[in-house]
Amino acid sequence: MVGARLTVNGQDAPIAPCAPQATVLDFLRERGLTGTKEGCAEGECGACSILVARPGVEKPTDWVAVNACLVPVASLDGQEVITAEGLATPGADGTPPTLHPVQEEMAVRGGSQCGYCTPGFICSMAAEYYRPDRCEHADQDVDAGEHTDAEHGPNGFDLHSLSGNLCRCTGYRPIRDAAYAVGEPAEDDPLAQRREESAPAPVATEYTQDGSTFLRRNTLAETLELLRERPDAVVVAGSTDWGVEVNIRSRRAGCVVAIDRLAELRELRVESDHIEIGAALTLTEIERRLDGEVPLLAELFPQFASRLIRNGATLGGNLGTGSPIGDSPPTLLALEASLVLADADGERVVPLAEYFTGYRQTVRRPGELIRAVRIPLPLSRVTAFHKIAKRRFDDISSVAIAFALDIEDGIVRKARIGLGGVAATPIRALATEAALEGRAWVPETVEAAARVLRGEGTPMDDHRASSLYRSAMLGQSLLKLHAQTTEAVSS
Repeated sequence: MVGARLTVNGQDAPIAPCAPQATVLDFLRERGLTGTKEGCAEGECGACSILVARPGVEKPTDWVAVNACLVPVASLDGQEVITAEGLATPGADGTPPTLHPVQEEMAVRGGSQCGYCTPGFICSMAAEYYRPDRCEHADQDVDAGEHTDAEHGPNGFDLHSLSGNLCRCTGYRPIRDAAYAVGEPAEDDPLAQRREESAPAPVATEYTQDGSTFLRRNTLAETLELLRERPDAVVVAGSTDWGVEVNIRSRRAGCVVAIDRLAELRELRVESDHIEIGAALTLTEIERRLDGEVPLLAELFPQFASRLIRNGATLGGNLGTGSPIGDSPPTLLALEASLVLADADGERVVPLAEYFTGYRQTVRRPGELIRAVRIPLPLSRVTAFHKIAKRRFDDISSVAIAFALDIEDGIVRKARIGLGGVAATPIRALATEAALEGRAWVPETVEAAARVLRGEGTPMDDHRASSLYRSAMLGQSLLKLHAQTTEAVSS
């Protein structure tokens, strides 16, 4: 609609005359907020990190860090944004501003050299600073420099919150020191107080500029009717995939339809026989709401891109692209998940194993959306997710393997194995499953099944890995799982 606008650092900011595909990064920099930087333009460096007010898990509002380079500014119609410039408290009568505690710690602990990446680090760090349950885990003396583990500070700070921010010159130790030194927000901190109020409601948007249109409807039914009329529309949720297409490949669309705030796509229900996860819930929201209830997903999430990406990415988007190297499909295949597909005429349920039909091709019809992912209960007790990549975190898989096994009295009663990166689509390792089921969980069985697993799919040579390496990693992953489960039983 005419008059689309958002709130930036407490100030009203009209979106026009930005093009619908313009990113929040472009919008902010054009307004003079140049602390937000462009580094990679594809969500890998975090130099563009900003804070967005979103519905919270523990409180009415969470301050969530996202990549401004990926998010269309029109998608934030009616929303609230804080940049690095907005964190400090302005001085009165010409006096210098008072630095935010995160900014102060970064300064005094030497967390910045050239400073290019610093505003992005500060915004990501501020999101973690305001995480409601962070201080509940602060059980050691900060000044003593003690750490609860390798990735959490004595103040409860989770270093994964910075996994999407890169620095080429400072070195990460002083940045980590700054993160581990921040305390609890003061009672009169306005951003801490803002968490107690509801997040901005989604706004129905119809924004047209330069021949392109960005649309958001209030309900799923209205959205499905819109997609029936505009089957050519690009559907976006977190825009972590579409944003890269716009920035790197200069893709444009005549019509973009946003579904990320549809209430019908944001439910999470645990029933007696299944768990249903809304397709537009972000991975971070799913992780925090499930709180380890699905161990295989809990193992997947930290290895799925970075926290910045997980704050926007959705299961619906990851499955909707049909990519053979997405991290969630192998996991959901091992969990025997099904998809609830919806269009203007109704819904249907499709097993994920039957969803992919070819390279980036699926059974989804024009005008049809993924409404939810269903995971049957009970869950298998032996699960694991093995991601083979060049980096431990924030990388694309060369191979991804997910296991879900039921082992009773030393016998494999049921085996489900999902694979990614070894065929034109994510696949189930059916031959390996058959080689395991009904047999003893002993080295001889596992070694024989590992030989079968090495032959699953049609691995190819590319810049990430050779076909021989991928095959070898498949077999090795099963041997690793057996070693891990044997150690667990013996201990």
